[in-house]
Amino acid sequence: MRKLVTCEEVARHPGIVIRALTWNLFHGRDAPPDGALFTLRSRLLGTSERNATHVQVNRPLRREFERVLARLDWDLALLQEAPPGWLRPLCAAAAASGASALTSRNVGHLGRTLLAQLNPDLIASGEGGSNMLLARPPWRLAETRRRTLSLRPERRRMLWARLERPDAALCAAVLHATAHDPRAAERDVRLAAETAVEWSGDDPLVLGGDLNLRPRETTVFELLRDELGLAQPTSRGAIDHLLARGLEISEPPRALPPEARELPVGGGRALRLSDHAPVTARFRMVGRRAPDG
Repeated sequence: MRKLVTCEEVARHPGIVIRALTWNLFHGRDAPPDGALFTLRSRLLGTSERNATHVQVNRPLRREFERVLARLDWDLALLQEAPPGWLRPLCAAAAASGASALTSRNVGHLGRTLLAQLNPDLIASGEGGSNMLLARPPWRLAETRRRTLSLRPERRRMLWARLERPDAALCAAVLHATAHDPRAAERDVRLAAETAVEWSGDDPLVLGGDLNLRPRETTVFELLRDELGLAQPTSRGAIDHLLARGLEISEPPRALPPEARELPVGGGRALRLSDHAPVTARFRMVGRRAPDG
């Protein structure tokens, strides 16, 4: 049978560190800091635009996202606005296992995918989207579940998973809450949090994603902390968050600098992926299940 380690045993071990990341992939598109590079010519004809520091391209960027995701430091990655067909390639590039949950605009998926390959900026979010959860060894996905949070104005879903390694278990959940409607986003986030906590039981939990809520504009994060033990948001002005329950926060959530999601393209210019910065945090498991015995 399984037993909990004693206080002395915990003191002798530093604890398992979990490096978590959340990132909205912007449907696999780039987002240079100069908005003037988004021209009608680029949108309609796929012409690349450039200034002294950056380029804007209108072409499929899966390989570029693979490179950036593979080089980032994480054990657990929570992704939103991910093109539905990217799960296997991203897992392969990052040496991870994973699962996905389709969200909105996925009717006629094959046609949407073809249009996205021809002109990503023109179809934009019309390609369809998904939430993804990736885990690197020694973690493995032992169980997955999905929960629909809302259907209007677009379908929003939470993806939950139980992850295991030989000496520990961890649960994780990812969602992308409703945009441009704080009350709807609060409902999505509360339902996701309550469901994830219920499904996780006594196991520690990381819940994250693009919550479309800024702590300075809502009290929902205080409610999640006080009622469900989930803490802490990234910053008062952020919408991308990593919340944890039953874990010690070693490094609070923080947005990575723009360079973390950029790739050089020659001529001293860079290609910046997504209009969201990846957010990372480190958590520590302060108590671990001991091996059977």
